[in-house]
Amino acid sequence: GNVSFSCLEPQVVPVTFLGSSSHLALPASSGQDEVLVGFQFRTWNKEGLLLSGKLHQPSGGFLLYLSDGKVKMSLHKPGRVLSDITTGAGLNDGQWHSVSLSVKRNRISVVVDGDVTSSAHASIPLQIFSGDVFYFGGCPRSRNVSECDTSLGGFQGCMRLISIGNKAVDLISVQQNGFGNFSDLQIDLCGITDRCLPNYCEHGGECSQSWNSFYCNCANTGYKGATCHYPIYEQSCEAYKHRGNTSGFYSIDSDGSGPLGPFLVYCNMTDATWTVIQHNSTNLTRAKSANRENPHAVFFKYSASLDQLQATINQAEHCEQELAYYCKKSRLLDKADGMPLSWWIGRTNETHTYWGGSLPAVQKCACGLEGSCIDSQHHCNCDADRDEWTNDTGFLSYKEHLPVTEIVITDTDRPNSEAAYKLGPLLCRGDRTFWNSASFNTETSYLHFPTFHGELSADVSFFFKTTASSGVFLENLGIQDFIRIELYSPSEVIFSFDVGNGPTEVTVQSPTPLNDNQWHYVRAERNVKEASLQIDQLPQRSHSAPPDGHIRLQLNSQLFVGGTASRQKGFLGCIRSLQLNGMALDLEERAKITPGVEPGCPGHCSSYGNLCHNGGKCREKYSGFSCDCTFSAYAGPFCKKGKHISAYFGTGASVTYNFQEYYTLAKNSSSHASSFYADMTLNREAITVAFRTTRTPSLLLYVSSFYKEYLSVILTRNGDLQIRYKLDSHQGPDVFSISFKNMADGQLQHVKINREEEMLFVEVNQKERMKFILSSGTEFNAIKSLTLGKILAENSDVDEETMKANSQGFVGCLSSVQFNHIAPLKAALHHSSSAPVIVKGHFTESNCGALAGADSTSSETTHSFADHSGPIDEGKPLANAIRSDSAIIGGVIAVVIFILLCITAIAIRIYKKKGIYSKNEAKGSENEDSAESALKSELSMQNTANENQKEYFF
Repeated sequence: GNVSFSCLEPQVVPVTFLGSSSHLALPASSGQDEVLVGFQFRTWNKEGLLLSGKLHQPSGGFLLYLSDGKVKMSLHKPGRVLSDITTGAGLNDGQWHSVSLSVKRNRISVVVDGDVTSSAHASIPLQIFSGDVFYFGGCPRSRNVSECDTSLGGFQGCMRLISIGNKAVDLISVQQNGFGNFSDLQIDLCGITDRCLPNYCEHGGECSQSWNSFYCNCANTGYKGATCHYPIYEQSCEAYKHRGNTSGFYSIDSDGSGPLGPFLVYCNMTDATWTVIQHNSTNLTRAKSANRENPHAVFFKYSASLDQLQATINQAEHCEQELAYYCKKSRLLDKADGMPLSWWIGRTNETHTYWGGSLPAVQKCACGLEGSCIDSQHHCNCDADRDEWTNDTGFLSYKEHLPVTEIVITDTDRPNSEAAYKLGPLLCRGDRTFWNSASFNTETSYLHFPTFHGELSADVSFFFKTTASSGVFLENLGIQDFIRIELYSPSEVIFSFDVGNGPTEVTVQSPTPLNDNQWHYVRAERNVKEASLQIDQLPQRSHSAPPDGHIRLQLNSQLFVGGTASRQKGFLGCIRSLQLNGMALDLEERAKITPGVEPGCPGHCSSYGNLCHNGGKCREKYSGFSCDCTFSAYAGPFCKKGKHISAYFGTGASVTYNFQEYYTLAKNSSSHASSFYADMTLNREAITVAFRTTRTPSLLLYVSSFYKEYLSVILTRNGDLQIRYKLDSHQGPDVFSISFKNMADGQLQHVKINREEEMLFVEVNQKERMKFILSSGTEFNAIKSLTLGKILAENSDVDEETMKANSQGFVGCLSSVQFNHIAPLKAALHHSSSAPVIVKGHFTESNCGALAGADSTSSETTHSFADHSGPIDEGKPLANAIRSDSAIIGGVIAVVIFILLCITAIAIRIYKKKGIYSKNEAKGSENEDSAESALKSELSMQNTANENQKEYFF
């Protein structure tokens, strides 16, 4: 029939408002009592003037404009706003939106996108008459401000389908100067640009834009920067540790600015740094009624994806995971056909038949390697196929196979056959990239690596230390493009680059020299929005990207590290932990085969030694450093963890700590000792001591000097605390007594003594605080030794009261003793072979300082993590405390009672567990908790039965 193969659409002519000076002026019928204007617009800007006009009566005007993505209408007359209404939201999304303005008599109406229900209305007490012109998009520069408010800023975007008084405006006629006038417009074209397509915001950043640029909202992404490129979290627990952080939960980003996101782990900061990654099934789980046709399979889901786990494992120095397999008539390997009966699957979906403590490609358990299996004919304890519980337990430590993702069990369907398994968390130690370093020894030596070619963003981060005043850290060249980072002067680093529009530089000036042989951090980034440079903790400097440069880097040469392609102006010093876009470069491996470059960099303590607190000593390691807390009263990776060490002093016991470093030289030298140690002068002391005794008088602490000066802390005969300072050998001591209570009452007493020159501050049991003033001097010269308990050497320098107190020394408990950064009890008990300490008499470690009445503030919050099998800080077993005659008698009675109670408890426990197990067997498998409880009960019962065959002597 009559068919036309076309679809005639009305011609739509858009118009583009390019800038603040753009406007379109269209005539209107002056004096009309009705104003009807409609149009469609699209924009990315939140603000901008859409429409304005003059009112014929009353004198004034109206403004229709965008504010924060909403349409607002303002009606005003000189000095007064008649009406102000708002409608719509989020209208700056780059989509087309329609606006209809209606003013009739004294009623105003604004409708957006045809939604009448959300339109804005207002009534005013005046009748309105239209003016003779409407201004779209902006104001002409020659117009009166009262007619068109230029403070709002011009509209940038597109308009179409403009109508005035229900009559469409022919924009082609406007373009041909048929009527109206305009400035800085593009007619018959919508020139708006979608700057969020493609989306240059990385890692899930939310893109928004204005007319000229785009912006990235990086909230909740774990990244920062103009394009959400750079991670806000460290790449490993090792990096957190060397920022001074202690054990706890942290988010890590194992590939830095790469595509993998951050995830939560537990960092156990011991001497080694352990990363703990948990999974969803850490309980001991029973498996029954499984065979090869119907296997028992369990899948493990970790708190990170397999890609994130792989990046973490690859970065670590060592990883391990404990796998325990408990069995009763359940084999791991069928000896008849050599086929495995149980196996586990690793990260790469490969099946493995070796078990904890064994090696890959060996179908054995740990006992098979050690030759300690319960049946020497088999390589696993479980393969003995005995009708009693045994186990094969150990750590899997082959990194390429970890973590365990699945366990399959097939031999629990025979009578009285069952198994159980328990898989620990994934544990990884160290960070082999954090300390990966190279030393550049000549100005012409360099390392080279693959290039940045084709990358949207380029970020480089590294640490350096040097004594040179200048040198190129790295350089990457293209035919026209290049990137270079260099130490331009001792206090200036320059990041220079060219992406096709000429060289650009970003410079950071340091207030202190950077060639101080300390580690300094550098991070440089170039993306489609900006280039930035960060040095240490100094403010970041950035430079906006020119609009006409390359989007992607066009670099086709090797990346030169430590020098340039021309071998000029090379770098002399050390570079470590070099990363490109989150990928670590192995400087050490490349340095091994490069002349003039050596793997590794010594001297970490010069930069990180300040992390060792409370007298801890920084010790160099090939990969980093450690804090030696031997001579500190504190423990932990940074000697910050308080550890209250207590000891029992018997009659005549003595602990003497010699302050001088070479105390053996003084003992064997005929020269006067004070000539060696005259510089060991103190003008302040910080002393803490806790004690418990009933004996008076007692000598708690005595500090001697080569110059016959001393400090003694004693308990007088009536139990008063007395501090005696003699800082002038020509006059008697200053004596300060604290007598508010009898401190020899057998309770634990806490004393803090702080001297600052002549001012002495004393605190007792955190309640009583006193201040005294010394008159004998302010300097404690050439200190020699500190003694706890009895002074054994003859000493005629002390006063009579101190000698009386020393007649029996100290009998009782001393705890948490510290003199400045010296911990004499810790040195005597834990480091007696290496510390300058002499111990005499009956002196044993005790828990007496932790008994009732101990310092409540000494408790500390510790981080723990379930099933963490990695190394942790452990204290030594504590010996019994006070051994007076009455204590011995009471102790014997207590031991007898304790033994009787234990025997009764064991009998009750065995009886109850038998009942529980029989009930669980009758009921069957109820839930995971009850199954685990029953299994543990049976294992406990078997162990108890085995133990009954042994003899014990009490």
